[in-house]
Amino acid sequence: MGSDVTGVAIVGCGNIAQAYAANLTAYPEIGLRGVWDLAQERAEELAARHGVRAYTSLEDVLADDGVDIVVNLTAHAAHYEVTRRGLESGKHVHSEKPLTLAHAEAAELVKIAETRGLRLGAAPATFLGEAQQTALKLLREGAIGTVRVVFAEVNWGRIETWHPSPIGFYEVGPLFDVGVYPLTIATAALGPARRVSAYATIVHPHRTTLNGLPFTLTTPDYVVANLEFDGGVRLRLTVDFYVNNAVTRQRGMEFHGDDGALLLDSWHDFDAGLALSRAYQEVPAPVEPVREPYRGVEWGRAVRDLADAIRTGRPHRATGRQAAHVVEILCAVRESYETGQPVELSSAFEPPAPMDWAR
Repeated sequence: MGSDVTGVAIVGCGNIAQAYAANLTAYPEIGLRGVWDLAQERAEELAARHGVRAYTSLEDVLADDGVDIVVNLTAHAAHYEVTRRGLESGKHVHSEKPLTLAHAEAAELVKIAETRGLRLGAAPATFLGEAQQTALKLLREGAIGTVRVVFAEVNWGRIETWHPSPIGFYEVGPLFDVGVYPLTIATAALGPARRVSAYATIVHPHRTTLNGLPFTLTTPDYVVANLEFDGGVRLRLTVDFYVNNAVTRQRGMEFHGDDGALLLDSWHDFDAGLALSRAYQEVPAPVEPVREPYRGVEWGRAVRDLADAIRTGRPHRATGRQAAHVVEILCAVRESYETGQPVELSSAFEPPAPMDWAR
């Protein structure tokens, strides 16, 4: 593989791997070397679809000198172990969200990467989308004045109504599974959070899978958290695995400032609607994105940015440090709702640079 092509391997061949692989194989400067999964048949199926190698073990992946970046798409609980082993083998790593399930583990991964001179990237990277980059640009330019209140809504519905294996999602809970999306956008816009207070409960404990298997929730399926940022910005985050996003007006993100409001219809889709009010009582009007948006989510965009950053020596945008701070927020939210007390945050990161086309 030529020096102008970055070799990539996918570890974990679940549903999201299909979208990642489709994106990565479309980038001329990235070469998908192969894929691996604990279920060998899944790896072989994905490999055959894209004409690449199906590795037989994680050791096999890490021994491939042609692999520059390991893309970790394993289950939540496996993120730490796979990423750690990838870094310790000398590979750059991009991990799906969340980076880990414990802040100490996330901080350890950041330290390993920095000590070894490696890049650690992480999802979610939907802040790189056209709608989200347009929103961040407007905030940088002061379009709504001083921001004081942010609302973030994550009504992700009942996973068991569409996913064949929902139990793992409920074990992790909506906070760690999808709360990471708006938190990553918010921290990209506002910097590190400093204090958290939260409430959580289980609103619908008894569920049934598509094939009729009953299961009972032990992790809250409804969480409300209040975050405080430097400068006095307050963010209210609501996450649940009960209300369907399609049947509620509580969706997306809202930034409210002294001079107006910025409404982002989705923290997920790159082609989300965006509306802006430049006066306190003015009805928000639609805003065109800075360029034609990608439809839905371009899952490989952060990996492509990481590969380019490695080649050119610039900082990449979806960093392990920011992802580790988001993990600290998640853990602080859990500690707060378990103890009934506010929790202080201590980690920091350098906010990501805007995409070149959104400066």
